[in-house]
Parts: sequence; C-alpha cells; structure tokens
Amino acid sequence: MDKRLYNICLLGLSFTFLFAAYQSMGNIEKTLLRSVQHDYPSFTGDGYTSLSISYFVFGFANWVSPSVVNFTGCKIAMIIGAICYTMFLVSFLWLSSFLLYLMSAVQGFGAAILWTAQGTYLTLNSDSSTMSRNTGVFWMISNMSMLLGNAFVSYALRDKDDFDKSTRTFIYTVLIAVSVFGTLLFLLLRSPVSSEGTVNERVETISFIQQIKDTKSLFLTKDMRLLNISFFFTGLHMSFYASVYSSSIGFTKRMGSNSKQLVAVSGLFIGIGEILGGLIFSILGQKTFENNIISKGLSHSAVIALGFIVNIVAYGLIFINLPNDSPFGDTTAKSFINPNQYLAILCSFLLGFGDSCFNTQLYNIVGLKYSENSAPPMALFNFMQSIAAALSFYYSNYFGIQIQLILLMVSLTMATLTFFKVEESTDKRYLIFT
Repeated sequence: MDKRLYNICLLGLSFTFLFAAYQSMGNIEKTLLRSVQHDYPSFTGDGYTSLSISYFVFGFANWVSPSVVNFTGCKIAMIIGAICYTMFLVSFLWLSSFLLYLMSAVQGFGAAILWTAQGTYLTLNSDSSTMSRNTGVFWMISNMSMLLGNAFVSYALRDKDDFDKSTRTFIYTVLIAVSVFGTLLFLLLRSPVSSEGTVNERVETISFIQQIKDTKSLFLTKDMRLLNISFFFTGLHMSFYASVYSSSIGFTKRMGSNSKQLVAVSGLFIGIGEILGGLIFSILGQKTFENNIISKGLSHSAVIALGFIVNIVAYGLIFINLPNDSPFGDTTAKSFINPNQYLAILCSFLLGFGDSCFNTQLYNIVGLKYSENSAPPMALFNFMQSIAAALSFYYSNYFGIQIQLILLMVSLTMATLTFFKVEESTDKRYLIFT
C-alpha cells in the first residue's frame, strides 16, 4: 500500500469510530429523547431541534473553518473537531434542554472544522488519477460506522420495546467510549504526501479576511452556484435518512411490536447501502493509465443518474409505506398500504446507496476542479449541505412525511440536472488541459 492510500485508509478508520458513536446517536435521538420525556416530563429537549441547531451552526461556521484549517493544519483541525463531537455525546450523561442545545452548537462548530479539514486532507493525498478511488475508499471505510453503531444499538434494544433508563445509560457510556477512541486515532494521521512521496502541504496561509473574501468570490461563480443546488439536496437527503426516516419507522406502531428496534436496523441497512456504493464507485470510478493513454472509468454523470433513479424509487416506496404523521411520534394511522417492515428496510438500503452516489461524485468533482485550494470549496459544500439539513430538521416537527418526500423529489431533480451541467464544463476543461 502506498503512503497516500495508507493515509486515506487511516482517515476513514478514524471517522469510522467517531461516527459509529455520533451517527448512531443522531439516528435514535428523536425516539430516545421522547422516552426521556416520558420518564421526566419536565425535560423538553427535542431531537429534531437539537440536530437543527447543530447543522445551523455547522453551516455558518464553514465560513471561518478554512482559516482554522489553514492556521492549525489538517490533523490538528480534525482532532479539535472530534473533541467537539465527543463533548456532545458526554452531555447526554447529564441531560438538560439547555446543555443539550449548547453542546449541539459546539458539535456543529466542530463539524465545520472536521469536515473542511477532511476534504482538504483527502485532496492533498490525491490527484486526478486517484481522486475517485480515494473518495470511494474513504466513503466505504468511514461508513462502516453505520454498521458498527447501529448493530450495537440493535443489540442494546434486544427484547425491549423502548429506551428505558438503564438501556439509555448503557448506550451513552459505550458510544462515548467509542467516540474517544476515534478521536485518539486522529493522532496517528501522517502529513499528506504528493504522488512522488514527498510531504504535500499545498494549503496557503492567508489572512482570515482574505479567506472570507475568497470564499465569497468562489460562492458567486457560475459552477459553484450550480453545485450549490446539488450540495443543498444532499443536506435534505442526509437529514431525512440520518434521523427522520428511521425515527418514523420506530414511531409506526403498525410495523409491529419491534418497531423501536427497527430504528437501529434501518440505520444498519443505510450503512450497507453507503458502503456498497463506496466500494463500487472506488473500483469503477478510477482512471487508469496504460501506454500514456487515459482510460476513464464510470463517468460522474452516470453515477448521479443511477443515484437519481435509486432515490426516486426509495421516496416513492416510502410515500406509500409510512403514515403521514410518522415523523412526529407514535402513531397507529394507516398509510396507502399496510406498513411493511421489510419494505421499510429495503428503502433504508436504497437511501444509503443513493446518498453514496451523490456524495462520492460531489467529492470527486470538487477535488478535481479545485485541487489547488480545496478548503474554500469544501467549506461551501459543507455550508450548503448543513443549512439544508438544519432547515429539514426544523420543518420535520411540522411537515408530515409526504410533504417532506415531495420536497426531496423536487430538489433531487434540480440537483441532478445542475450536476450534469457542471460536469459537462469540467470535462471540456479537462480535455483542453490534457
């Protein structure tokens, strides 16, 4: 294994453990906090509100995160971000609405630093021939987190129909320990290296004000305006599969007596879809070089088109399978068909696979187009994605699942069309350059 691929694998492994803890909590937060309210009526903390605050802060913190990454370097920035994630999880040991929302904001700030540094580190360890491979490898390894975390939650909920106090404490303790281990793994990251094997630190040291100006200028360019629509869609989609959908399954009593355990099973199959997508696209998406001739793998647009089809099918099946009021709390309402847990879990897999289609290709296109200074575009990626997620979590307390699905279908269509336009211009520039 070359040094650059080693760096990508270790980066993915660090994210695996950190997000095995955080994503598992996000997946169950709404249903878990609802059970806390049953035991302690004075507690008013809400899972969707917590996640909305987190992503709102995450979004706006992305305007300063490139400066933090440029000042500290990728490794230190990711360690700081990981500590913020761990602090959020620790707050569940002393639950209060104020502390929950405060730590949600802290986690959001840490997320901006972590993900901007991650995108920069990934780009610095890649070039045009390895970007697709490295993105797929990172995506595949890091999304093992959804298998590990949700398998644990499913085990913790065995033979239980709700999150009782002892189960909640057990889950908190284990997830905090896993998050701490993931944070420590970031200490092992090495400096990014170039294709020649030398240390590669191409991140420019510029002033904070200049960084804001450069990011704003990039935000207004034609290609970035188009990409912003795709970024925005991934935020809506992420918030839906990461918490709203699994919670809706858990709240649907017609799913059966094990509906709460299905929350973790749903997250598990979302992870399987993510991992399978990362594996496929890391193999089929890479470019190979033989006799000085470039052989392109599966095009970005082809993967996006596949993601469009997969997501549309998933949204349609969910529309008929789950009752409209399922995001709000326990319900016995009817849907268009009798809710089927096997169909629900199939849709979980489709949501994960569809998400991998879009995110892997967006990482690729950003890495190729902005390889010289990737921190600002990665910050804008995270900004649009997190603002969309914050908006989605906010309206999830008011909009039934049918309206949410319609919004997802519209944004998916717009995201697909605009991505095609951006890749067309990127391919033309690449051909001229080569």
